[in-house]
Amino acid sequence: MADDTPSDSGEQQECIFCGQRQAEINRLLEENRQLKEEISKKNFDERFLEGIDIKVKYYTGLPCFAVLMGVLAQLLPCLQTGRKRTPFQRVLLTLMRLRLNLPIQHVAHLFGLDRKTVSVTFRDTIAVMFSHLRPLVHWPERHCLQGTMPHQFVEAFGDRVAVIVDCFEIGIERASNLKARAQTFSHYKHKHTLKYLIGITPQGAISFISKGWGGRVSDKQVTEDCGILNHLLPGDLVLADRGFDIRDSVGLMCAEVKTPAFTRGQCQLDAKDVEDTRKIAHLKVHVERVIGCVRGKYCILNDTIPLSMVVPCEGESMVLLDKIVCVCCALTNMCPSVVMKP
Repeated sequence: MADDTPSDSGEQQECIFCGQRQAEINRLLEENRQLKEEISKKNFDERFLEGIDIKVKYYTGLPCFAVLMGVLAQLLPCLQTGRKRTPFQRVLLTLMRLRLNLPIQHVAHLFGLDRKTVSVTFRDTIAVMFSHLRPLVHWPERHCLQGTMPHQFVEAFGDRVAVIVDCFEIGIERASNLKARAQTFSHYKHKHTLKYLIGITPQGAISFISKGWGGRVSDKQVTEDCGILNHLLPGDLVLADRGFDIRDSVGLMCAEVKTPAFTRGQCQLDAKDVEDTRKIAHLKVHVERVIGCVRGKYCILNDTIPLSMVVPCEGESMVLLDKIVCVCCALTNMCPSVVMKP
């Protein structure tokens, strides 16, 4: 048997070298892929959240990646495309600030931006979100309400309940102006606040959110002046807390309000009042659950808001906090309801 020729030996060595070279190429390609993945995570682009709904919920409050991309699609025509950040990153930055209440400096470090750019991006994106998502907070037609009325409401009040109302307050910094300081001081919260009236449907969707009012203003005044009464139709029933002394103003719309009964100096309520109060309290708790859901999802609403967010935006009468509250309510309406379905 003849020995291998020198040419055969050279070919074998070349094949071994080719295999080693291919293995090195494959290793470098994999390393490159991993590095790109790490960079994408640090850049907070779509790959950071794609296919991981638990991360979407944590960083945005939205239920899944598909819903997040649906929001982006609605906003995309009006989002500026900057040199440093994509439209997706602008929306994610804004949602993370709403959701986690991250300080401006923290967000700046995460996204590789300066503080001013983060502030401007947040304010501009909130304006776009407010403009496009505001219609999600809408008053439904009566036939839509009645056709899907939850059974617990039907059992208590038939199909008449149109809205459940309540107010919540958000703490703000103490103003230097004495008049503004007096108007915003809440004796209930013992601090300076803005008060918002929220209305929900029996199904648990947010159907109304007012602008912010100084914490000193009564629930009655907010209800009468915020515009919610204009949505009522004859025969509608409103559920409210006992602090809402709005029977007359609701009556002017040929509607009715139900609030828990007072003892009015009596030793105790009669049997009918006790039963009515029990029904109202059992159903009115849903609005408290929705308020808790909104504030639980978007922690910025639980912080003390700086005065820069409660002065009117340039060229308009609405303050930034009003837009933020409306956006948070609209985003909450994109999530499963906390109220039991019919």
